[in-house]
Amino acid sequence: MSMSLGSAVMDRMAAKLQKYNFVKKVNWGRVVVAGIPTFWLGLFFFVPFLVVFKISLTEAAIAIPPYSELLDWDLEEAYISIKINLGNYLFLFEDDFYLDAYLSSVKIAVLSTFFTLLVAFPIAYAIAKSDGSTRVLLLALVILPFWTSFLLRVYAWMEFLKKNGIVNEFLLTIGIIDEPLIMLQTDFAVYIGIVYTYLPFMVLPLYSALEKMDGTLLEAAQDLGSKPTQSFFLVTLPLAMPGVIAGCVLVFIPAVGEFVIPALLGGADTLMIGRVLWDEFFLNRDWPMASAVAIVMLVVLVLPIMLIRNSQGKGEAV
Repeated sequence: MSMSLGSAVMDRMAAKLQKYNFVKKVNWGRVVVAGIPTFWLGLFFFVPFLVVFKISLTEAAIAIPPYSELLDWDLEEAYISIKINLGNYLFLFEDDFYLDAYLSSVKIAVLSTFFTLLVAFPIAYAIAKSDGSTRVLLLALVILPFWTSFLLRVYAWMEFLKKNGIVNEFLLTIGIIDEPLIMLQTDFAVYIGIVYTYLPFMVLPLYSALEKMDGTLLEAAQDLGSKPTQSFFLVTLPLAMPGVIAGCVLVFIPAVGEFVIPALLGGADTLMIGRVLWDEFFLNRDWPMASAVAIVMLVVLVLPIMLIRNSQGKGEAV
């Protein structure tokens, strides 16, 4: 009996010692540094996501807020009622209007991201290859638009692109065109606005990747008989690919849900999911339908990003 009691005490002491060693080995500084942004992300992303998801499962109602309760209970009657409505999600796939809005948003976002990459790559390359003082100045010029209001910059493009705006006046003056071009309230104006607005988000990741590139690799490729075009596609572009992916993600995600630029620069036929969300929330007062649209859009955006990150992780592991 005494031996079994002694062994139990020893086992308990060993467990406590093992727990103490585990606590002692934990890098609490790392836990705190990683825990703060995780808590912030959970509080301001995951919790609002759950709220929107809950609203998407309710029904529209003439009330404040304008949707029915998902969970209802009565303590006196001793009952709990859960009413889940999947009709909002089913209606998304039945009505072609929402599918067209998603496809149009993805198309505009993809093309805008591609054009932004074409414009940003030579800018980032020039900044990365410049000397110290010039590099600081060029980076400041890239960041400078953030010092002014986003809305004011979009309104400025309205003045540039309108029928009697600066662009048409300049083209008429130098004789390239005989009559003003219709640029405002078109998809062309939307592409211009998105490329201009999100250009710094593409330039900075590209600059970060190109600035780390070893210049001797290009010299070695040239010594081996590689032409400048071949060196770009075989050396420069693969080394800059992490910056390309990061920049494309930073531009594509906000461009899909863009509302202000299509509303001010686009036409009546410029259909994007951000405008659909606005109409559902504020014009139709159909919060459950708008929440369902937002949830589906979020899933459409998150899944490809997760797949890209997973493929990157496997590539780095190999």
